[in-house]
Amino acid sequence: MQTIRWLGGFFAGVVVAAALGSGFQTQYNLSRIAALSEPVPLSLRLTTMVQDLIHFAPIYAIVIAAGFLIAFAVAGLLSGPFKSYRPLLYPAAGFTAVMAALLIMSAMLPVTAISAARSGFGMLVLALFGALGAWLHARITAR
Repeated sequence: MQTIRWLGGFFAGVVVAAALGSGFQTQYNLSRIAALSEPVPLSLRLTTMVQDLIHFAPIYAIVIAAGFLIAFAVAGLLSGPFKSYRPLLYPAAGFTAVMAALLIMSAMLPVTAISAARSGFGMLVLALFGALGAWLHARITAR
């Protein structure tokens, strides 16, 4: 039962971080496009967001899942001797996992894979969504 709860929490955390990150990425890109020309209609914003949830979010979820696996292992080890800090350790781990993934991709790829991560603000928001996903995992798996 504990493994099922852990997997459910992990999946829920990854889905939340990836879906929110994808939605932010979409709206960030469209706002940049709108700044160059005319406003982007709401219908186009919603259609584009749905398309990104279908096509971008699953790939982004793989990146988040890989980072969460490492980060949650560290948070789990640290939460053993520091049980009272568990509610803070997991969000910090999720934030760090997403930030590290974005920085690694930026260093290794010839172009920025996630355009919202070109700015410090964009990286911060995406990492905060990682923290939120990790917090959800910690809540679901709390004993």
